[in-house]
Amino acid sequence: MAEFGAHLTAAGTEGEEKPSIFEVLAQESLMTAVRPAAKHASKILAERNPARYGWLYRFNDEIYTLLDTLLQHHYLKAYSASFAENFYGLKRTPIHGGELRNQHRLKSLAFLTLLPYLKLKLDQKFETLQEEEADAGGIISDAIQEQSLWKKLERAFRLVYPYIHMGWESAMLYYQFAYIFDKSQYHSPLLCLAGVKLCNLGADDIQMQQRKGALETLAGGGASNQGIAGLLSKAAAFTAVSVSSALSVGVFFLQFLEWWYSEENQTTARAVSSLPAPPPPLVTHDGTAPRFHPAVCPICGRVRTNDTALSTSGHVYCYPCIYNFVQKHRRCPITGYPSAVDHLIKLYLPD
Repeated sequence: MAEFGAHLTAAGTEGEEKPSIFEVLAQESLMTAVRPAAKHASKILAERNPARYGWLYRFNDEIYTLLDTLLQHHYLKAYSASFAENFYGLKRTPIHGGELRNQHRLKSLAFLTLLPYLKLKLDQKFETLQEEEADAGGIISDAIQEQSLWKKLERAFRLVYPYIHMGWESAMLYYQFAYIFDKSQYHSPLLCLAGVKLCNLGADDIQMQQRKGALETLAGGGASNQGIAGLLSKAAAFTAVSVSSALSVGVFFLQFLEWWYSEENQTTARAVSSLPAPPPPLVTHDGTAPRFHPAVCPICGRVRTNDTALSTSGHVYCYPCIYNFVQKHRRCPITGYPSAVDHLIKLYLPD
């Protein structure tokens, strides 16, 4: 048993060394903890100044994916590894040996950045449909009836997606167990699809990376002779290096950040209560509030139906109006505070 445990933590002795399961799982968890940290930073900026920084929170997923693409592209091109893999002393090599080709880099880049973004959006869409189904309460409006085909597609997605998600997670678990028992050289089906495997860096690889870094530093002044393409390439490389340097400095705090944000998900009420108090509705001299009349929805301007309050600001709207607005703009239409669909609270009046 002890010999088998040593096999899990020690690399192989023939050819390129095989990383342990702990190393490959650690490098995967590294980038997983970065996304919530970036989202929380954009949320703080949006809460401080919604008019100026609100777009950072609304498009956080897209901005993060763009920066992550630049970062991973730089590391795949320079070090034949993702940022997390290079940080843990790993590299990607083709299944049959040799150097990474462009097709390997493109597939790896798509699986490292675009696929997680697509999965995140599908998860968000599934959660939104689940909440919409729970909040609808069997009430079907004329607008929904006109979009019956689209609603059928959404219903089919809501029924099928859990099985797709379960199948994907099962495949990931199968590959990890096969990797642990040395039945596979991939710990993930994505590596198999990309046609690459992970190996430990050797002494020659480390020396080559150091020489590459020195050559890039010496050639830094030659970008002006390469035209616009050269300037764009240097700008992308500089952005990637800057992001990677910031991650390298703060990487030891990521485990704490991961715990912090998991706790934040359980204390949504406390996070909402920390927002500044929203301004009261505007009232004219005669005591009426034409824009914020108690019975009028501020969005559609008509008498409210299916009253729903937004917990981030306290204002009340029609449920279809505020649901569509928050789902599209991710903010309160009056105060501009960052908001989500789970901040909606249905109100049940006596009559």
